[in-house]
Amino acid sequence: MMRALLSSLLALFIMSHSLAGQDKPAYALFDAQGRQVTYQALLERALSSDVVLFGELHNNPISHWLQLELATDLHARLGERLVLGAEMFETDDQILLDEYLSGTIAERNFKAEAKLWNNYDTDYRPLVELAREQGLRFVATNIPRRYAALVNRLGFEALEELGEQAKRLLPPLPVAYDPELPGYKAMLDMGGMPGHTNENFPRAQAIKDATMAHFIYQNLLGGGVFLHFHGAYHSNHYEGIVWYLRRLSERLGQLTISTVEQEETGSLEESHLGMADFIIVVPATMTKTY
Repeated sequence: MMRALLSSLLALFIMSHSLAGQDKPAYALFDAQGRQVTYQALLERALSSDVVLFGELHNNPISHWLQLELATDLHARLGERLVLGAEMFETDDQILLDEYLSGTIAERNFKAEAKLWNNYDTDYRPLVELAREQGLRFVATNIPRRYAALVNRLGFEALEELGEQAKRLLPPLPVAYDPELPGYKAMLDMGGMPGHTNENFPRAQAIKDATMAHFIYQNLLGGGVFLHFHGAYHSNHYEGIVWYLRRLSERLGQLTISTVEQEETGSLEESHLGMADFIIVVPATMTKTY
């Protein structure tokens, strides 16, 4: 009987290890030093922050799922002290976003008139609907694309020629700019890409970062958390939005999240160390939303 029991235990041991070897985690989470951490650790850090900058890969479903999970869990703890905001909505669409969230206009009118990204329905609509259902503020933070294009063409100085109504959609002018920040410098090294080699290209990126930082800061709630969604490159290595927010307040508690793809998710590749406070590692084979 003892032999039969030992055989059964051995079989269970082999089966459990065999099943473990077949696990295919959809993501792994690491801190800046490359230590694997739990989602709960991320949630607790987010709750103690003023601003959470969630950097996504725009077509990565794990990014979008975790954004919704984090927003939902923060709301469960914070209620209306949670504010959402996103790069994917431009400041001149704020009135449309407000009207939709308040029920003033129907979704079909909102979708017809707002400048929504092509992947809105699959990737960002769930966040907007969470805000609508729970009565949360959702802030359009990005500069209208026509003004970013203006900077790309003519530099920051062109913004000074805009009218007062247009300037309300921007951060205060003139905007600060450090061309020596590694992220901006790297943009000047993108040789061979048409339209990506002039000195105004990183300035167009900077005006987006500055605008997002300004409207995040303008919409902070005391004792609350502002959860912001954007492409990871806008906050990687604590540059971009982070740099501009620090200029607005050194005391602001910022938490950054980045998303990367790797062939293996068991450890964080050296090139990704220090990229953010938390790094979501997704298998390179993960399906895309577009």
